[in-house]
Amino acid sequence: MSTRSQSLLRLLFRWFSVSVGLALVSMAAAVLALCAAEEERFLTGQLLVATPEMPDPRFAETVLYMIKHDEHGAVGLVVNRPVAKGPIADVLKSLGVETEGAGGEITLHYGGPVEPGKGFILHSDDYVLDSTTKIKDGIAVTTDPELLRDLSLGKGPRRSLLALGYAGWAPGQLEAEIKANGWFSIPADAELIFGLDAEKKWERATERRRIKL
Repeated sequence: MSTRSQSLLRLLFRWFSVSVGLALVSMAAAVLALCAAEEERFLTGQLLVATPEMPDPRFAETVLYMIKHDEHGAVGLVVNRPVAKGPIADVLKSLGVETEGAGGEITLHYGGPVEPGKGFILHSDDYVLDSTTKIKDGIAVTTDPELLRDLSLGKGPRRSLLALGYAGWAPGQLEAEIKANGWFSIPADAELIFGLDAEKKWERATERRRIKL
């Protein structure tokens, strides 16, 4: 093979390598953009807020933290419906968990109409158990009552909220309700989730939507 032919082959190889590299970069960018768009379509880690037009009285003026939302459906916890307050020891006793040394009080919240006997502890992720699921932006959820036990002993996460029951949607159901103007979403905010002024959470969340618009 002549020297000229070898030079042409080297040039062609370099051109091919550069072209393939650029194609791979473009493909990777497209995949990342698609993943970002898919993530934005779902509301995991965001707050779901009932509009004034919400037709279901169970969710009138509610604010929910979305612990899961994907193509298989959605799960959220109402964070502005406290229903009772009492000693953590009483809650632990009802769950069959050791109460020795347990102290402090806890507020029980209505988390939603599905499985009202099931408890969820929504909390900051500065303290987690092996069974804890980290959701997004420093928020986690745990169903293991041992976390309540830790809280009663002065340990546990810095901020927490105990909810009984949850709200659940079948695939596409939540999207249809949002389209029908039953809900809107806003970025999650720790104060809206864990703040003590539950009666003002819906108003504040609704005001945030007005500001956004």
